[in-house]
Amino acid sequence: MIKLSVNINKIALIRNSRGANNPNVMKAALDCENYGADGITVHPRPDERHIKYSDVFELKSALTTELNVEGNPKEQKFMDLVLAVKPAQVTLVPDVPNQLTSNHGWDTITEKAYLTGVIQTLKNAGIRTSIFVDPNTAMVEGAYQIGSDRIELYTEAFAHHFSQNPELAIAPYLEAAARAQELNLGINAGHDLSLDNLRFFAQQLPACLEVSIGHALVCDALYYGLENTVAMYKRCLN
Repeated sequence: MIKLSVNINKIALIRNSRGANNPNVMKAALDCENYGADGITVHPRPDERHIKYSDVFELKSALTTELNVEGNPKEQKFMDLVLAVKPAQVTLVPDVPNQLTSNHGWDTITEKAYLTGVIQTLKNAGIRTSIFVDPNTAMVEGAYQIGSDRIELYTEAFAHHFSQNPELAIAPYLEAAARAQELNLGINAGHDLSLDNLRFFAQQLPACLEVSIGHALVCDALYYGLENTVAMYKRCLN
């Protein structure tokens, strides 16, 4: 079964808008675990506009499922954070500091030398590594060359084209996933996956190990409630 890691950034964003602790990010994370989530994802950014660096330390000490921390290793503060916290997984994402949300994967070929060093540093600390890539076999092969344990397929293009032609939308992901399997790379996926497209994605890519979902899941929770929403997403993955 594909695991569900709930990204709680948007919950932290709401909290930060009033400067107090409502909603309680820790309670939301623990509730997601209790409701069936297999892990929690956070993406701290330098301006701490949603998840704060202190949140990451607190979550690591309290969670019983896996903590996945996303971010750009070119920010030294991020590297210092993950090496201190030692989450189960670090997902490397090529965001710039003021970027609204992730919108492309790494060029694992031109960044090979740099990323190889980062991956080795994380692995030496006992942290599983995943790298955010577009559904491109050359980038998948590059991820293998730099020594990453997993790739995370950037699924915005799939989500955008899904309603028009599901088979065409999934095609590059099937090709990328097949190459990853040949190279013994683990496969994660995330970005714009939702109740509308997740079941199809999971059925087509059963080799996927984990999906990370935040924005859509938190939006759905406003209508369906958090417990029911986590259960609905889990059913899509069964």
